[in-house]
Amino acid sequence: MDRTIEPTKGIRKIFTRKAIPFWGGALLLLFIGWLLLRDDAKKLRVGGNDLTVSEVRRGEFNDYIRVSGRVVPMTTVQLSPLEGGIVQQIVAEEGSHVREGDVILVLSNESLDMQILNAEADLAEKENILRNTLISMEQQKLTLQQEMLQLRMEVRRKKRTYDSQKALYQDNLIAKEAFLQAEEDYQLAQDRLTLVENRAKQDSLYRSVEIRQMRESLENMRLNMQMIRKRKENLTIKAPIDGELGLVDVVLGQSVAMGSKVGQINNQDNYKIEALIDEHYIDRVTAGLEATVERQDGKHNVLIRKVYPEVRDGKFKADFKFSGEQPTNIRNGQTFYLNLQLGQPVEAILIPRGAFYQTTGGKWIYVLSPDGTKAVKREIRIGRQNPQYYEVLEGLEPGERVITSSYERFGEADELVVSS
Repeated sequence: MDRTIEPTKGIRKIFTRKAIPFWGGALLLLFIGWLLLRDDAKKLRVGGNDLTVSEVRRGEFNDYIRVSGRVVPMTTVQLSPLEGGIVQQIVAEEGSHVREGDVILVLSNESLDMQILNAEADLAEKENILRNTLISMEQQKLTLQQEMLQLRMEVRRKKRTYDSQKALYQDNLIAKEAFLQAEEDYQLAQDRLTLVENRAKQDSLYRSVEIRQMRESLENMRLNMQMIRKRKENLTIKAPIDGELGLVDVVLGQSVAMGSKVGQINNQDNYKIEALIDEHYIDRVTAGLEATVERQDGKHNVLIRKVYPEVRDGKFKADFKFSGEQPTNIRNGQTFYLNLQLGQPVEAILIPRGAFYQTTGGKWIYVLSPDGTKAVKREIRIGRQNPQYYEVLEGLEPGERVITSSYERFGEADELVVSS
């Protein structure tokens, strides 16, 4: 017998097979709506106690950087021996105060000692030769003078004979031949005397030249001897100026070459500060910029006296000099911290320095909501910076609060949910 099927009515009608397509369409619409309305921001829950929160404020931005420098003497004199030798004695210790002329090191040099002995022997030999030559020349001079005396006496005798023969010949008492022979003898005696006198003059000139040359040679040898003895004095290394004896880089028995560095003298009258500065500031750091140094005895002003153009390991060097009084108890090698002024103070929006900069590079920052329950990433633009603050050019307003601690554990989260 057939049974009559009654149509489904009421709430049962929505659970029939015919209603399934409608359920699918409804679910699809709900999914599309969820996709359109959902929040795509990546969220991360963090503890508020682990965050450093700073307030954005408007204030005076002081354009300076903080650098460290090492104290060195303004004037340093290197100690180098003018003669090589073996270190025999170290008189002054490193760090001691010395005065000009004080002995620091004593060297020995056997080769130089031998040169001095040879030079002394050569000088003695040369002096002996000169002495013997002078004696020989004096003897020759005496012999020649004696010969001239005899010739002069012979000329006088020949002249008397000649005058006598001439008078007799004029009275026709002797033959002409006897007169002529007396005349010739007299003339010969005169010629011999003239010859000897000329030879004496020539010998005198020769002796003068030879003696002068020998004396000059002897004097040169004496000067050479003095120079060698002065080289001996150079084996004693003395302080060239008053000051503090720096590093003495030698030991007893060490062989030291001529001109090598064995130490230095530091002039304690004036000091400078050598500082290494990041190359980021190389275009802004110039000679004449002012800086301050804070010590226990107060604040001291310094000026850049020289900027070195060479960059090494991302840093360049600059020398600072004190423009007023130097700090008391200043020591070579001390580390000073300087605040180097790069520009004039200006009014700006400021945030304190923090570790966030290492992650963001100053391009964005997390800004807290007014109630402090969440922080949202926001793009910003940072300008200059000093050891305390960053200068904010865009993206923040005074009164807002930002997270300035490290962002390393936040990953790529766009929003931080801050829990108490």
